[in-house]
Amino acid sequence: MKSTSQPDPICCPEFDPAPWDDKILEWKDKLFIRSRVPAFFYMPYGFGRVMRRLDRKVREAGATIPGALCLSDHTSRWNMDIYLAVDREIPDEDHAQFNGTFFSKVYEGPFRDTRKWCDDFEKTAKEKGMKVDKWFMWYTTCPKCAKKYGKNYVAIISRVGT
Repeated sequence: MKSTSQPDPICCPEFDPAPWDDKILEWKDKLFIRSRVPAFFYMPYGFGRVMRRLDRKVREAGATIPGALCLSDHTSRWNMDIYLAVDREIPDEDHAQFNGTFFSKVYEGPFRDTRKWCDDFEKTAKEKGMKVDKWFMWYTTCPKCAKKYGKNYVAIISRVGT
């Protein structure tokens, strides 16, 4: 008997690390919508539900998510703020604009390496004469798509000063 099941769809675009790895970004009024995701000891839950809601709101507004950029700010072990890049204001959503110089570095591997990535990021920024100010994690694909692509890229992006 033939199986009629379809492979799981890929919901996340494939990530190209080249434009983001070891790069300086100058952002002027870079627009985001902000939402919150509850967490339990830094592990978010309900992330997919929040992302589906934001995606629906963006589509309803006729807007796009440039580069599929979604930054996570782990504000405590109980909360994570997410910032979803948008190309225009979205009705009834909380907006934020990012301005300044940002440093971006891409890592690949299991999430258990996060501490190692963070240590390396701080060391690299310091070696380049930058002081890390506010930083964000960009989990570039969901776990299912990371498995399908065979790569789990995570970018750390930080506002930096000298």
